[in-house]
Amino acid sequence: MRFGRLRSWAVVAATIPAALGLTSIAAPAHAETSPEGANDWNCKPSFLHPRPVVLVHGTFENMAFNWQKLSPALKKAGYCVYALNYGGPKDGPIQGINDIPTSAGELSAFVDRVLAATKTSKVDIVGHSQGGMMPRYYMKFLGGAAKVNKLVGVVPSNHGTSLSGLVQLGSLLGITQAVVKAAPAAGQQITDSDFLKNLNAGGDTVAGPTYIVLATKYDEVVTPYTSEFLNGSNAQNVLLQDKCPNDTNAHVGIAFDPVMIKFVLNSLDVWGPYWPIDCNNPLG
Repeated sequence: MRFGRLRSWAVVAATIPAALGLTSIAAPAHAETSPEGANDWNCKPSFLHPRPVVLVHGTFENMAFNWQKLSPALKKAGYCVYALNYGGPKDGPIQGINDIPTSAGELSAFVDRVLAATKTSKVDIVGHSQGGMMPRYYMKFLGGAAKVNKLVGVVPSNHGTSLSGLVQLGSLLGITQAVVKAAPAAGQQITDSDFLKNLNAGGDTVAGPTYIVLATKYDEVVTPYTSEFLNGSNAQNVLLQDKCPNDTNAHVGIAFDPVMIKFVLNSLDVWGPYWPIDCNNPLG
């Protein structure tokens, strides 16, 4: 019954961009479709871009929808780009809903596959929302710290949010409140959940990787937005409006924001963590 209700996403998926004011974006109809530029298993990292980039989508989303803009931009810049679906039924349009530690195990297996294909020892990870937080579990408890160079979290749910915030996300994406409540990952992202207490116990970061967080003060899903920030000597927190005061993108829209794309490109650059951004023409 629950998954039958989840499949109703396919009916409303085409209306999401319009609802978000993203009328130039065509919503993918097939969740297992890789975003443009991703999952070329013959790609070989270059001297300037020595690490493959793994894209991790957010709650109630999928790789095809979440990474429509960032994936091709990274590919164009010369990166080997990989994306996965996790935490949902195979080929289901709604992903990122299942138990988060189990999803972290899926990420672990995917990273190993990427490392084997590219013959590299580490990846960089870029994640949106849950996708910016869940890899921290992989890095802390599943041996991922030795395999990750940087984690760039875009509006990550690092210290949780209110149930109303997750319901708001479901509303933005055309999903009913009942589905939000039925998703284990939603409950695990509520502030002070047992999952988050365990994840953040003993410190937000682990030694080795670099953590970079991009937040927006207009976030209506992860609230307050400051809960996205991480503490740690290897963590860097950036508020979007400190760089571009007129950028009003919120939780979902930031995934399509050219400023975010430029920020990620700069953060992944070997000369990073980030350079000044032209807010009016971020991609040149």
